[in-house]
This record gives sequence, C-alpha cells and structure tokens, in this order.
Amino acid sequence: MSAALVAGLLAGYGIAIPVGAVGAYLVAVTARTGWRTGAGAALGVATADGVYALVAVLGGSALVPLLAPVTTPLRWASAVVLVALAARGAWTAVRAYRARAQTQAAGTEERGLTPLRAYATFLGITILNPMTVIYFAALILATGPEGPSTPLDRTVFVLAALVASASWQLFLASGGALLGRGLTGPRGRLATALVSSTLIAGLAVHLVS
Repeated sequence: MSAALVAGLLAGYGIAIPVGAVGAYLVAVTARTGWRTGAGAALGVATADGVYALVAVLGGSALVPLLAPVTTPLRWASAVVLVALAARGAWTAVRAYRARAQTQAAGTEERGLTPLRAYATFLGITILNPMTVIYFAALILATGPEGPSTPLDRTVFVLAALVASASWQLFLASGGALLGRGLTGPRGRLATALVSSTLIAGLAVHLVS
C-alpha cells in the first residue's frame, strides 16, 4: 500500500506541476475573484485529475487506442474553450477600465463566478484534455507488475494522485490570491487581465499546433 501511495503522489504532482493554460487561468481567476472562488476552481482541476487516474487504473492499456481517434477533436475543443475564456477576460477588463468602474466590475464578476461555478468550469476544461488519462495509463503500464493491482492499492493510488493535484492547484490559487491583493488599482487589474489572456490564448494555440 505504501508503494501505491508514493506512486500516486508522484503521479499527481507529475501531471499537476507543469503550469499550462489551465494553471495560468486559475491564477488569473483567483487574482480577480478571491481565494474561495480560486479554491473551487483548483478542486475542479484536481477532481478531473483524480477521475482520469481512476479511469487509468481500471482501464490500463485499453485506454490509449480508444482515445486515439478522439484526441485531436478534444484538443481542439479544449483550445476553443480556452481562447473564448481569454477573449472574454480581456474584453471585460478593457470595458471596465474604460468605464473607470474597476471596483464595481470586480464585484460583479465575483458574484457571477461562485466557487461552485468555478469548480464546474475548471472541471470541464480539464476533463477535455485526453493527455491526462494517457499520462496516467502510460505510467501504470511502465510500472508493470509493481503497479497498483489490488482494489486497495488502486484506491490508494487514485486518492494520493487526487490529493497531490489538489495541493498543487490550491498552491497556485494561493499565489493568485496574493497577486490580487497586490494589484488592486485600475491599471494593475487591466495589465494582469491582458497578460493572462494573452498567455492563455498562446498556450491554447500551442495545444493544437
């Protein structure tokens, strides 16, 4: 069981630590809306990682050929969603800046994006990425007979991967919350929104290039 625990933690951190488009968007959302909303978003990402870890330990080598035909469409869908979110974030920031209503705009966005909605949004964005399940399946195949085989080991592996992913995503959300406290002025909000939107759009394009 200890081996499955360590393997699950390493797998969870391995997929979570590289900060891509979703991680950048998580930090930006938390900076604009606050810790509670960011925590909801972080747990949404971690839940998707946990679901894929569960699918991987149950499906094993059968997953890769099944996902191969839909990998490209899912990548494009994920990229489209991320570009749309980036465009919306930039448009909202520019409109608020021009209206000189930063405080009001931030309050409206925070009321609109509740922790539950953030959780569902980030769960959906992350679940669109088929590379996560391929990563977990490949990792399990690579371990061979030493991989999680019993129901207890599989459960421990999935829970450990979920905890590892959640801890890292919450760490990113904490960074976003601290960033939000330091950039409260109109220009600071506009700059961070535009930078994050540009980064998210660029990473989304890279996803399908």
